[in-house]
Amino acid sequence: MIVVSNRIQVAAGHEAAFEKRFEGRAGLVENHPGFIRLEILRPTSVKMHGTTMGGSDYYVVLTYWENEAAFLRWTESDDFRVAHANRPPKEMFAGPNVFEMHEVIQTAAKSHA
Repeated sequence: MIVVSNRIQVAAGHEAAFEKRFEGRAGLVENHPGFIRLEILRPTSVKMHGTTMGGSDYYVVLTYWENEAAFLRWTESDDFRVAHANRPPKEMFAGPNVFEMHEVIQTAAKSHA
């Protein structure tokens, strides 16, 4: 399994508009062969051991795929072009997106014992 992450640096004051865009997304990726799931992460901070940690400017969009080939087929599809056609205004971003792909080498989940 692979995980594709797109870290998106949202400009201050544009967070609500950015999140609203995902509420109205086309929902096309869910039907592609090899797609497993999508997660959209909002940056948050926490006070831990007397220090504030986290709270980055990056939202993270994660998509999980059975393999790299499935992800590449998605990026070459008409549905991908439709899903990414309505580009947001440049002012919404404080910097370039950061694309990353990782292969899952281990997972753990809560035991149901």
